[in-house]
Formats: sequence, C-alpha cells, structure tokens
Amino acid sequence: MLSAAWRARPSQPLPRLRLVDPLPRPRPTLATVLIRMGAIRPSDLVRALALQSRHAGHLGDILLSHGMISDATLLAAQERQFGARRITMAQGLPDARLIDRLGGARCLALGCLPWALAGGVCIVATAQPERFEANRPTLEAALGPVAMALVSRAELHRMVLETRSAALRDYAETCVPEALSCRDWTRRGLHRWLAAVVILVLTAAVLDPVATGWAMTGLASGWLAVMTGLKLAAAIAARRKARDPAPPAGPVAARLPVVSIMVPLFREPGTVRPLINRLARLSYPRDLFDVLLVVEEHDTPTRRALEAETLPHWMRVIPVPDAPLRTKPRALNFALLFARGSIVGVYDAEDAPEPDQIIRVARHFARAAPQVACVQGMLDYFNPGTNWLSRCFTLEYAAWFRLLLPGKERLGLVLPLGGTTLFFRRGILERLGGWDAHNVTEDADLGIRLARQGFRTEILDTTTFEEANCHLLPWIKQRSRWIKGYAITYFVHMRDPRALLRDLGLRRFAGFQVQFLGTLMQVILAPMLLSFWALVLGFGHPLQGTAPAGMLWALSGFYMMSLAADMAVHLLALHNRHHRALIPWVLTLPLYFPLATIAAYKALWELMTAPFYWDKTEHGKYASRADATHVARF
Repeated sequence: MLSAAWRARPSQPLPRLRLVDPLPRPRPTLATVLIRMGAIRPSDLVRALALQSRHAGHLGDILLSHGMISDATLLAAQERQFGARRITMAQGLPDARLIDRLGGARCLALGCLPWALAGGVCIVATAQPERFEANRPTLEAALGPVAMALVSRAELHRMVLETRSAALRDYAETCVPEALSCRDWTRRGLHRWLAAVVILVLTAAVLDPVATGWAMTGLASGWLAVMTGLKLAAAIAARRKARDPAPPAGPVAARLPVVSIMVPLFREPGTVRPLINRLARLSYPRDLFDVLLVVEEHDTPTRRALEAETLPHWMRVIPVPDAPLRTKPRALNFALLFARGSIVGVYDAEDAPEPDQIIRVARHFARAAPQVACVQGMLDYFNPGTNWLSRCFTLEYAAWFRLLLPGKERLGLVLPLGGTTLFFRRGILERLGGWDAHNVTEDADLGIRLARQGFRTEILDTTTFEEANCHLLPWIKQRSRWIKGYAITYFVHMRDPRALLRDLGLRRFAGFQVQFLGTLMQVILAPMLLSFWALVLGFGHPLQGTAPAGMLWALSGFYMMSLAADMAVHLLALHNRHHRALIPWVLTLPLYFPLATIAAYKALWELMTAPFYWDKTEHGKYASRADATHVARF
C-alpha cells in the first residue's frame, strides 16, 4: 500500500529499488565508479585520495569542495555505486507524517529524509549513503523496514524547510529549557516589578532627597570599590599568566575535524561580498570547512545580494523562517540544525579573522580537556582611527580581551562570552539547548549556563578584527542592548540563588554577582560618582553641608583613585605595537565612560516596555579597511 501522499500522485512512479540482491557482490568504490564514468581526471582523483588519507573525510565531499566534480555527477556516481535511485523535489514533497516520526531535527542530523511507504517499506532518501547502514537501526526503530534512495544535501535541506519549517522555527525559539530562559519575562510580571522599584526609588528621592542621595552615593561607592578590585586582580593575574612558561604541548589529533561557521546577517547586503572574500582567506581544508550564511527569510535585500554571488561548495545560505521574534540567537539555533561540524563557530558579518584562526581553534580543542566546551578568541577593531569614539571603543576592547577576560579565566571565574569568534564542541552546545532565543545578550547567558553544567571556556590568543561602532547614537543603542541583556541574564539565573550557588560554588557565585550586578549598578548609579567632579572643580556638591566635609572629600579622592586605576588597566592592555598610538587617548576615557549611563537608562526603559527588542547595529561602513589590512592605522 502506498501512503496517501503517493496515492495523490499516481502518475509519479516510485524510484526502482533493489531491496534484496540474490547474488551480493562487493560494492565498487566511488573512485572506481567515477573513473568508469570518465567523470574525473586521474590527476584530480589522485590529489583527492591524498587529501582523504590526511583528513579521513568522505571522498565525495573532498571532490565537491575542490570543484573537481559537480553535485549532479556525484549523485549519478552514487546511483551506480549503491544501486539506488535519486529523489528530487520535481517528484513532489515527502510525506510529512513520516518526517514527524523521526523528527525534522533528527532528519537533518542523520542526513536522511523519510519519503513514502511502499509495500510496508519506508523509502528513506539520504544525502550520506555511505552512512545509511550505520543509521539503519535508528531509522527502523522509528519507521519500520527501510530502503535507501538518494538525494543531494541541498535538496534534502530544501525539502525539510518546505515541509517542516514551522516546527523547526518553534524549536529554535524554545530549545533552551524554560527554567533557564527569559522568554517568560513578561508572563512572570518581572517588567512590572522593575517598574515598581523604579517608581519607589523616584518617590523616595522626591520625599527625602538627602537620605536617598546618600544611600545611592554609598551604594555606588561600594560597588565601585568591588569592581575596581576585580579589575586590578584580573589585570595582575593576566600579567602573571603572560610571564608563565607555556605549558607543554599535548598530542595533536591526527585528523582535523569538520568545523561549521555560522554567520548571521540581517539587513546587511553591503557586507556580503567583503564577508565572502574574508572567509575565503581562512586556511582550513575546504572539505572540512562548512560555512553557513544565516539570513532571515523576509530580508529581501540581503538574500538578493547572496543570490548575486557564486558561492563555493563549502559555503551555503540558510534562510530562517519569518516570525515576530527576530533575534540573532534564534537564527543561530535554527542554523545549528543544518551544520555538519563537530566544532561550531560564530562570526559577525563584518568580522575579519586571522587566516590561521580555525586551524588554531581545532588544535586547541584537540589538546584541551573534555570539560573545555568553548574557545573564545580575542576581538579588536580595524577602524580605530575614525574618530574619538572609535579610539575609546578600541581601548575598551583591548582591556577586556587582552587583560580582563584572560585574568578572570586564571582566577577561575565565570566568563561572559563575546558575541563572535566563539567556538563550541557541538555535542555540549546541543546538550545545553543552544542559545536562548529571547535573550539579547545570548553570549553572556550561554557562558553562565556552560559554567553551571561544569564546563569551561578558554581564551585563545587569536584575533578577529571588527568594525568599531563610531557614531554616538548607534553606540548608545548597541550598549543599551548589552546592558539590557546583562540585566535579563542576571535575573534569569538568580531565580533560584541556592541552585546557582550550588552549581557555581562560592567563589564563582561571588564573581557572578560582581560581574553582572556590579556592572549594572555601576552604570546606573554613575551620576552619583560623577557629581564628585563638581566638588573637585570647585563648584560644590549637592550633598555638601549634610555631612562632615571630610567625608565628601574622602569619597571624591577614592573616586579619583579608582578612575586612575581603571586608566592604568587600559594602559597595561596596550602592549601590542599597533595599539601604542592609542596611549594618549587613555586620558580621555573619563569622558567616554559616562556614555554607558545614557545607554543604561535606555536599557532600563526597554526592560519594562520591550525586553526582547533587538536594536540592530549597522555594519559595513568601513569594510574596505578590513579587506585592506588587519592592522589598524591611526
């Protein structure tokens, strides 16, 4: 009996399948079939076989990635090799009910797609026929007896998107357990609680401004002391680590793994061609390289720009089904379903990574302990000389990635991840459910969830150059999104403080409080500290006369010392040759830091009104500088 899907198409014959071979013969190799077909030059085949001996990859992937054969030629050869027939979308769509038995995500993982029932046997189209027998027990457990047909990987992906995109879209939005997700922010009424706290503070300020002013000044000074202490401790730890002898190199894996790189693009048509050129410079074996350009289905300008390019076989476009929620983590979760690699990385559209970065990441994972789930590369800017804001932004990144993050790693603290140049062991990433699709700083949240499960993040000294956000309004929008995400991440993980303490331990729990709550309090209460400038410059102070004069001057002196310590940390980070021209600009950082407070108040408003809104940062204005050089000129 045929399925209902096939009965509706009686004019479309089933592929002829050889279910039982009465005289089994050894299956010819793919190389043999291609030679018999005259489909490949012997010299190309010799080169491909040499690559296969080094990489242990599939010969078909090697031939395709190096342009030695086409998809059509490979499928024709596999038809002869396996005695199976090819299925295409021209024959219609697969039976969705059969796909649901296996699950759309499982179909993509196995490279298999249930097609139709024929005589009690389920025809399964596969893009990896060499793995079909290994997958047979899994397939038969869900589908009963199966027989193999062939399909290209691109066709398989298109069929899954055509039939099950809604289910995959829902999965991408909810794959993180609800207890660790912020998607119930409004349902829990947290926005209303936050609004109530804000109203309470404002009311107290009106009713008793002096008491409220001293309370907030004390709170701001306390958190400043803690944050300054952590920065100095991290900077000292990072400098000690830099002086330590390098640990002996462990064994390197004989075979490099398949690495998938996901690059989300949204309303960025101008970045497409430069991005493709920069990714092509990465010196990783093409048959082991899998680049996914992730674009929203409704983003017509970017999709047209991608369609205008001739992409290499190792680079493909993943359209993300449209939905009210349009965030980067949602797009990453969706694209992860289509990735091939055992290591998964993330770049931004304007990134210019160092050419050997992927090889270094693969080797680092090969030497690292199994508990190392993530490798974070360093970020720098290729356009710091644009204006004052870009110079200060570059100073901030230099301190964060070259001193503070490595220092916190040495101190054993939880590391909030950056949004790009991140690489994960795929199995661990999937075990955690990927990214929280509703969190606008999904990277920082994922770093906490990794730590709670006992995994580690390590910093790798390899650099990706980015485009500095060097205009005031876009900078404030970007920073407000980061602050909003930090706040959401803090509240999500503090739903059950005892569970968080149990998962992290006392030291890392305290470090979490300082890094997240301390950052939020510092930027929100910064005006209380900035008011000390009025006293130092001779203009008096709003609280003058309400306490002994020595107290205000002591607090002013402490604030100035903390500011000097912060500037010293930034100076220590400028040890690279191409950063030294920034040294004079360190003196202007006291004018740069208060900008974050403006962003914080915008974030506070959005936490109450639009917690999941993703304020997109525009990129691509200075892409030519990344193509010209990876070393910034000032």
